[in-house]
Amino acid sequence: MNNAYIYILASRPRGALYVGITNNLVRRVWEHKSGFGSSYVRRYYIYRLVWFEQHDLITMAIQREKSIKRWRRAQKFSVDEACNPDWRDLYPEISAS
Repeated sequence: MNNAYIYILASRPRGALYVGITNNLVRRVWEHKSGFGSSYVRRYYIYRLVWFEQHDLITMAIQREKSIKRWRRAQKFSVDEACNPDWRDLYPEISAS
């Protein structure tokens, strides 16, 4: 069983978004926050982890990530707001565990 995570970072509530996939969510978000993420994330200050989803199979996670990337912004906002209505950064919670 290989864990894979799909995640959404936001610059601010309803701001710029970044959708990514990783096998180590804590490490990858830390990389983004430390400036080692994508240039798009650095350019638009997209450092707030607002949503993530865990999958047991990387193949399923890749399919889901591709699907989410095709969604309109409003759909992504809906998912974020349903799980995290305040758009708070979830990183402190996941990094503490």
